Amino acid sequence: MALRIMTSDDLDAVAALEEQISPGPWTRGIFRDCLLAGYDAWVGMAGDQLLSFGVLSVGAAEAHVLNLGVHPLYRRRGHGREMLHQLLGRAKQLGAERAFLEVRVSNHAAQELYHQAGFHEIGVRLQYYRNKEGREDALVLSRSLINALPTLSES
Repeated sequence: MALRIMTSDDLDAVAALEEQISPGPWTRGIFRDCLLAGYDAWVGMAGDQLLSFGVLSVGAAEAHVLNLGVHPLYRRRGHGREMLHQLLGRAKQLGAERAFLEVRVSNHAAQELYHQAGFHEIGVRLQYYRNKEGREDALVLSRSLINALPTLSES
């Protein structure tokens, strides 16, 4: 998988993948607005095939992983871990000392990935995510970026 900066040419594919994988998907417009706002946004590609994407916001020494997705056919192959590692590395380069993210309480695979990457739970946002049944709680996770980031094999 080759990681590169997300461009406006990627928006249709990213939004289509998000629609496929998320019970409450971001729209193409939300991804476009993230690019226009200057957020750090990345895609993982194998040739012309979109395998993963990630969006990161950094400010005031804090980073927030806003969205991370992996194509269902390519899960459990390290693509999510590689994208997360990329986002955390960028956060550190941009001066962040701590990273935050939210994850659906029902998304156990993502929770496992984030815990392996050194995140720990610091709270719950009630009814944070939309889903087909209505709303779902989110776990709020955090980790320090002051120490060296784990290598891909460690995370």
